[in-house]
Amino acid sequence: MAERVTRQLVAEKAIIHSEAALLPPGVVDRSFELPTALYGLSVALFLGFMAVTAAGFGNPELILPIAVIVLTIVAAFGVPAVWVRMAPGSRRRAKSWGRFRMEGIATGSGQTSARDAMVQVLIMPVLIFLWGVATVTIAALVR
Repeated sequence: MAERVTRQLVAEKAIIHSEAALLPPGVVDRSFELPTALYGLSVALFLGFMAVTAAGFGNPELILPIAVIVLTIVAAFGVPAVWVRMAPGSRRRAKSWGRFRMEGIATGSGQTSARDAMVQVLIMPVLIFLWGVATVTIAALVR
């Protein structure tokens, strides 16, 4: 259900900060606040899915489609990795693992602990990898 919120109620509850932004002017934060290991693990799970699929359904006719999908995965994760390092004068880098464990990350729904962020980031790659393993297993049992 929706509830009408008046300006007076918002003004009473709002926390107004005097700083316009946390970063100084001209500094762009291109990092995604994820440690490199977590980002790499998600890439490895997607590529692992393709490896399992290629091994289970190995057919010379599938070389081209599998190669295109692998190149798409590499490009989809490679471009953001290059984007973080693009500003030559920027000192911002991906969070270290220790800092990630202590601070977590800021998401659209608020601050999230490292454990919850890892679940959010890895749930889809893990499920896709397991789906690939299940599909190849079923195909092997049916043959």
